[in-house]
Amino acid sequence: MNAFAMTGLAPRVPAPVEGRPTICLPFSGDELGGSHVSVRGLLEGLDHERYRIILVPEVSGGKIARSFAGYEQKADPARSSRPFVPGEPFGLLKAVQALSGAMKRARFLRCEGVALVHTNDGRTHASWALAARIAGARLLWHHRGDPEAKGLRHVAPVLASQVVTVSRFALPSTKRGALSTAQVVYSPFNTAIQADRASMRARILQRIGASEDTVLCGYFGNFISRKRPLEFVAAVERLAERSERPVAGLMFGDESNTDLGDALPRRIEAMRRGAVHMMGYCSPGHEWLAGCDLLLVPAAREPLGRTLVEAMLVGTLVVATDSGGNAEALHGGCGVLCPLDDPDAMAAAAAELLADGVKAQAMREVASAQARLRFSSEHHVRQISRIYDRLASP
Repeated sequence: MNAFAMTGLAPRVPAPVEGRPTICLPFSGDELGGSHVSVRGLLEGLDHERYRIILVPEVSGGKIARSFAGYEQKADPARSSRPFVPGEPFGLLKAVQALSGAMKRARFLRCEGVALVHTNDGRTHASWALAARIAGARLLWHHRGDPEAKGLRHVAPVLASQVVTVSRFALPSTKRGALSTAQVVYSPFNTAIQADRASMRARILQRIGASEDTVLCGYFGNFISRKRPLEFVAAVERLAERSERPVAGLMFGDESNTDLGDALPRRIEAMRRGAVHMMGYCSPGHEWLAGCDLLLVPAAREPLGRTLVEAMLVGTLVVATDSGGNAEALHGGCGVLCPLDDPDAMAAAAAELLADGVKAQAMREVASAQARLRFSSEHHVRQISRIYDRLASP
């Protein structure tokens, strides 16, 4: 049974506004992440004469709203003081709240003549999927997480019109409803990015007060358990024990985005060899990546990390765990894979790359060529545009 039959609604696509179908991209919360970078790349490449795009940030005037300044924005008609968070217990009060919010958002979608709702993260799926179906709009469920996510397995088959994932790893194992036609659309990257590696390296060395021969190992992202920041620190320590050169770890990201309490600073303080520096959130990320000798990615079940591809584009060597979409991103000799939760193996792989300049340079060249071939913004925009045309057509 399809979603329309279950909700008692017949498929309906609202009439285009000024000859263009209206597509709504809502955003829950107010923390910027990789999904917002990808959406920005999509919006910059879309033909806006073909589509009317409206953005609905949950927090008007917040970080997400400001990051999309210049695009048409509308206030969320059902913003909650206690928004739904996937994974929390879903009792009667939450159910009433969710239904009330869905009805308000459905009325908003009807009033705006929205033909298609494009959701890009778990909270937004949870907040807007039912509203889209009640309104008679179609729903593009853009999955950027674990293939075993409950929302993907249980809600998307019923409510989504189309599911796209950022990697083959993220494709669901269940093949029912909308999941039977799920497809991979790699996130968009500006493959023309360039960075002055020597200048950025010098900038980093000056900032941390390190000598010119220091090996710089980068970590980019939130400091949460799944991304394994503690394992990064351990890998830096093990590499320092193997290396005749000084070794420094550089942890880029917002220190408030953590589920580790004070475990990370205590681990850094307890290091026996090497040093790790908290660098904060630095932008543009690819330039700071270019200043690193190595990107170490200890994360578990990462669907397809943006920093891996950006490192490939700017010539930074990548050593990553053989978990999630890492192998897919580094396919064809674009980096080195090592076992999950094995800092010794990560350090050994890094040391081997540093010791073999010929191998390292060949890897940089292959990685750069592959990244430009597989992850261009133009390719992403073409694929999403085809989906928009199919789903939003009257």
